[in-house]
Amino acid sequence: DAQRVCSCPQPISDVLAGRTTLSAPLQPEQPGPWTGVGLNLLAAALALPVAQVARAETPPEQGLIAFKYLSYTDRQPGQDRIAVRSPAVSVMSPIGSDWSIAADAIVDSISGASPAYHTAGFTKLRDERRAADVAVTRYAANGSVTVGVNYSNESDYRSSGASIRATRSNEDKNTTWNAGLNLSYDTINPTNRVVVGERKTTRDLTLGVTQVLTQRDIAQLILGYARGAGYFSDPYKAYDERPRQRNHTTALLRWNHHFERTEGTGRFSYRYYDDSFGIKAHTITAEYVQPLARGWTLTPLLRLYSQSAASFYIDVDPAAAPFATNPPADATLYTEDQRLSAFGAHTLGLKVEKQIGDNWKVDLKAERYEQRGSWSFSGTGSPNLAPFMATSYQLGLSRRF
Repeated sequence: DAQRVCSCPQPISDVLAGRTTLSAPLQPEQPGPWTGVGLNLLAAALALPVAQVARAETPPEQGLIAFKYLSYTDRQPGQDRIAVRSPAVSVMSPIGSDWSIAADAIVDSISGASPAYHTAGFTKLRDERRAADVAVTRYAANGSVTVGVNYSNESDYRSSGASIRATRSNEDKNTTWNAGLNLSYDTINPTNRVVVGERKTTRDLTLGVTQVLTQRDIAQLILGYARGAGYFSDPYKAYDERPRQRNHTTALLRWNHHFERTEGTGRFSYRYYDDSFGIKAHTITAEYVQPLARGWTLTPLLRLYSQSAASFYIDVDPAAAPFATNPPADATLYTEDQRLSAFGAHTLGLKVEKQIGDNWKVDLKAERYEQRGSWSFSGTGSPNLAPFMATSYQLGLSRRF
């Protein structure tokens, strides 16, 4: 799968695990994937009413088992591209009074056509990815430590990793500091044998703080830094030669406000991304969680995204179609991958949840994503970028025990 080899920042397991709060599902090369560890638990904490955040780092009193099913499709003018079907299961259980264990398993079935250069030269593909991760958490009076491992495998890409995350709260539980380190090791063996046994390693570090501001407000700041070395090129594209190192920094600011009159909660965030490829990106997200009668909850979502192009990106020359545009004769680094171009994107989404009794919950989430070069915040996106659209539906069922 070319998207995996190209470090597609939104693997489907992230979508199903709820880790896509700030990015579109399987968005083509949103360059700022969340890095490090601890972000999932912090995201879960921010999703709670402010009054519950003080208990976010205490051992869980109940276990949880959840099943998710994702259906994803994307397309460009005149061509349906990728279709993905992904069932996943997650289990979390307390162990004694001070420990918990969590595990996820997923299967991604991918089929369709991947464009070699923008919309020209579609290549048929079919693949399946299996992935799993396990994390163990030890709770203390004012903090926690989580250690995890993960593994995924598909026909041309294998990835394994380990992570550690620690949190520390002050005495009144209004301030929580966190730090995380994630290590990943990938092996790339494309089916066309352009390269064999290539490697890629990444080290991610995150530091953050969550602060209760008032009885109705909570804020969070997370800073991230990642260093990646190895094979970042796409072996399925002609004229694609990228640096063998990619470093990036991120800054994420989030604010949740509880509206007393409606009993709803607004979730707002801004994220900045900057990498050694020359890409700078901005993400603005707004959600509103509205509880309704009889256990129903509605959550509409709006997300705006914009990025600049990589310094070695070459825009397509329409006159060269259906062939790839030749890079400059003296160029040593180049790519025509639209995921590294300058563009803007909009995502609209809606999630519907229903609490059934004390322990069961069912939810349905739909999102529609669209990107265009002219939607870049700067107004100077890649002029020949073909429009790209994606739709995803996610069905979930969970039970506490």
